[in-house]
Amino acid sequence: MIQYPIKKATIKTNLLSLGNMEKSVSEAIAYRRSVRVFKETPLDPEKIKSCIENATLAATSSNLQLWEFYHITDTTALKQMVNACLGQNAAKYAQQMVVVVARKDLWRTRAKANIAFLKASFESKGDKGTGKREKFALNYYQKLIPTVYFDLFGILGGLKYCIFQIIGLFKPVYRQVRNSDLRIVAHKSAGLAAQNFMISMAALGYDTCPMEGSDTLRVKRILKLPRGAEVNMVIACGLRDEKGVYGPRFRLPFESVYHRI
Repeated sequence: MIQYPIKKATIKTNLLSLGNMEKSVSEAIAYRRSVRVFKETPLDPEKIKSCIENATLAATSSNLQLWEFYHITDTTALKQMVNACLGQNAAKYAQQMVVVVARKDLWRTRAKANIAFLKASFESKGDKGTGKREKFALNYYQKLIPTVYFDLFGILGGLKYCIFQIIGLFKPVYRQVRNSDLRIVAHKSAGLAAQNFMISMAALGYDTCPMEGSDTLRVKRILKLPRGAEVNMVIACGLRDEKGVYGPRFRLPFESVYHRI
């Protein structure tokens, strides 16, 4: 995974937002629960926007950032989303919503953005990008990413999969080259961003509930998303009511999921 620094202005913005947070990271993680009943207290949309900015700082495969975030504050749209979210209480009581969208279809434009950033970075240092490391970085986005992501009705993906499996008999090789594999990659990155968002919200004392149960086609219609966009999750936002958390937290014993090798 190759990642590059974000703009200084973005760093400053997010440091300022983090500076206003009341909870430490561990406290925010412990505080976060899936809240299904919210108070009618309105939320500050600018604070939620700041949390979405923090979401964009999440780790992402090849720094492609194949995600988008739709911040819903309009009351009409919120009512439509209740139906699209199958009438869940979290949707009914939500004061605002954030829809995390995976955009695997934007891999070309996001790769070009990385290339432009790299070239600008090289130029600022008086470098023409001819060094070994610089060439590798540019080739990564100009050659490797198109090789992995380009497909034609799933045909090339299947062919690449077979070729890479054969190569894998002789040496370690990247095997996730089918369209279905790359969809998973995009959704994993979107999920990491969603977690950043929810922890940031918890740090501010705001509550959330990630909802996978939704009619994603209806959600796409409400948000007017293009065909290639895929809904990762809908996140209800608000301040928890006394009855908002349905029960005590249950987690499997740590020893049953932790394996040290």
